[in-house]
Amino acid sequence: MSLPQIFASRASRMKASEIRELLKLLDQPGVISFAGGIPDPALFPATAFAEAFAAGLSPERQAQSLQYSVSEGYLPLRQWIVGEMAKIGVPCSPDNVLITSGSQQALDYLGKLFLSPGDTALVGWPTYLGALAAFNAYEPRYDQLSVNGNRAASSYAQEAGGGQVKLAYLSADFANPTGETLDQRGRESLLDLTEELGCALIEDAAYQALRYDGEAVAPILATEIARKGSVEECRTIYCGSFSKTLSPGLRLGWVVAAKPVISQLVLLKQAADLHTATLNQMAVFDVASRIFDDHVDTVRNAYRKRRDAMLAALETHMPEGVSWTRPEGGMFVWLTLPVEVDGAELLAHSLETVGVAFVPGSAFFADGSGGNSIRLSFSCSDEDEINEGMRKLGEVLREV
Repeated sequence: MSLPQIFASRASRMKASEIRELLKLLDQPGVISFAGGIPDPALFPATAFAEAFAAGLSPERQAQSLQYSVSEGYLPLRQWIVGEMAKIGVPCSPDNVLITSGSQQALDYLGKLFLSPGDTALVGWPTYLGALAAFNAYEPRYDQLSVNGNRAASSYAQEAGGGQVKLAYLSADFANPTGETLDQRGRESLLDLTEELGCALIEDAAYQALRYDGEAVAPILATEIARKGSVEECRTIYCGSFSKTLSPGLRLGWVVAAKPVISQLVLLKQAADLHTATLNQMAVFDVASRIFDDHVDTVRNAYRKRRDAMLAALETHMPEGVSWTRPEGGMFVWLTLPVEVDGAELLAHSLETVGVAFVPGSAFFADGSGGNSIRLSFSCSDEDEINEGMRKLGEVLREV
C-alpha cells in the first residue's frame, strides 16, 4: 500500500509496547511470568460489579446508563472522588475533576495539551513506558528529571535546544517500574524546580492506594496546595485510577487539576470520545461507594504477602552482583544486573531454558539505556510460584 508513505511524522514515534507483547506469554503453558504489571483477577470484586451492572441496567436507570452523558463525567462519581481526595489532603470540587478512560487516556490528553514538536518533557530515568508512548506522538525531546535537587533549573533550559520545558512527569508512590517512592524532601524540591521552570507537573498516582508498610507521604498536589492555599493556584496535575484497586478492564481514571486545565481537557475529550462509558462510571460509583475501603484492604493484604515473598526469594536465590529495590507498596521490584548482562538477551535465554518472563529495563528509558536492568512484577503469582521463579532466574543469572 502507498498510504504508509503519507502517514504524519508523529507515526514514526509510535512504537509497540514491549509489555503488551509480553502479556501474550501469560497464555503459554509452563511460563512463570513476572512481566505484566497487572492486577490479580482473583481479587476483582466481581459479585459487587455484577450487582452494580444489574442495577444500572434496571428499567428505571437504563435510560441514563445507556445514553450519552456529559464529558466531565458522572457527577456522583466525581463527588465521591472529591471526598476521597479530601482524605489525602487535596480539597477540590467536582469542577476540578475529569473522568477519563483510564489514566492512560489522561496522559495522552496532557501530552496533546502541553507538548509541541521539539518541546521538552522531563521524565525519570527510568520511567513508565506508557507515559513515553503517550507523549511520543507529540514529538517532544526528553531530558532526565532530577528529583534530588542536585540539578539547577537553568541546566534544563540550556539543554532544551530551543524547545521550552513544558512538563515534568513522575509517579511519586511505588513507581512503575522501580517500585520506589519519592520522599517529602524530594517532592518539595520537585515543586521548586517546576515553579522555576514554569512547567506543568504531572503526578501519576496509579499505585498510591497500594501501600503495605512505612509512613504515607502526602501527594505532591497536597503539598502544593499547602503552599498556595488552593488547587486553583497549583501547577500539579493529579492522575488517579481505579485499575489497580477495582478493575482495569472498565477503563476508569480521573484527573484533578485547576479549573482552566480541566476545561481544556474537557474539550480534548469531546473531540476524542465524547465521554467515558456511562454504565461503567455508574457501576464503579456503586461499587466504590459501598466497598472501596474494605476491598482495597483485601488487595493490600494479598499483594503485601507476595511482595514479601519476592524480596525473601531474591535474598535466597540471586547471585552476587545483583541488587534490587525494596518497595513499600505497588507491584514492582527493579533489579540492577552486572553491567555486562543485557536484560533483553537474558529474557530470551530465560524463556528458552527455564520459562521465566520479565520486562527488560531498557524499555523504560527514553534514550534506550539501562540495558543491565529488569522489572519484576509480583502481583499475579502466589508465594510458591514466586520462590520457584526466582530460583530459576537465579540459575540463569549465574550461568550468564
